[in-house]
Amino acid sequence: MRIHAFESFAAADGPGVRSSIFVSGCPFRCRYCHNPETWARTAAFEMTAAQALERLLPYRPYWGDLGGITVSGGEPMLQAAEVAELFRLAHAAGVSTCLDTAAGCFDLANREIRTLLGEADTVLLDVKLFDRTGHIALTGADNAPVLACARHLAERNVPVWIRRVLVPGLTDAPDDLRATAQFIQTLPNVQRIEVLPYTSLGVHKWHALGLPYTLEDAQTPTTDEITAAEAILRGTV
Repeated sequence: MRIHAFESFAAADGPGVRSSIFVSGCPFRCRYCHNPETWARTAAFEMTAAQALERLLPYRPYWGDLGGITVSGGEPMLQAAEVAELFRLAHAAGVSTCLDTAAGCFDLANREIRTLLGEADTVLLDVKLFDRTGHIALTGADNAPVLACARHLAERNVPVWIRRVLVPGLTDAPDDLRATAQFIQTLPNVQRIEVLPYTSLGVHKWHALGLPYTLEDAQTPTTDEITAAEAILRGTV
């Protein structure tokens, strides 16, 4: 596995308290990305799945009944076979698994990706925008694979949390939120919908990498803006 970093304790990476692995490589180039250093496929750590699990198992007493391990990125689907093996080993050890993905490289014909999704107890699926043109402008890539992945997970009844990063003036258009909500309503396996507020915490990484950051003037959404977006996505307004 090509691994960028480990996080021992995470309270926002799936059910319960979890330990997270951030893998290297991502097909998206999101304008608000907090971790642009994970885009490249170069790794801080090269490990087997067994070695990665062994590194995290000492934290097991803190996970409780709901927690476990989460693999995030970057994009885990780029290393589908390795992550699936990690999840198989975790299940053999009685540890729950969670996949945090933007699904930009989902391909129904890819057996390794299908296997990975079958090994995930929960999937955190980042639906950045429903509008295709807007999604391309935001990420540099089409969102067709994202929506196809969501449908596939629904067919397999894999528990899913839908996530949306809220950037005022960019991902908060009511029409797109409503379109996303209508899509979510077709997915009976969605257990939770989360709105994640944009922050500028990753801007210094772009500067350090010599990358142009196009959202210098973007603001963190207010509590009212977050609440309003959540209400639309959850279909309560």
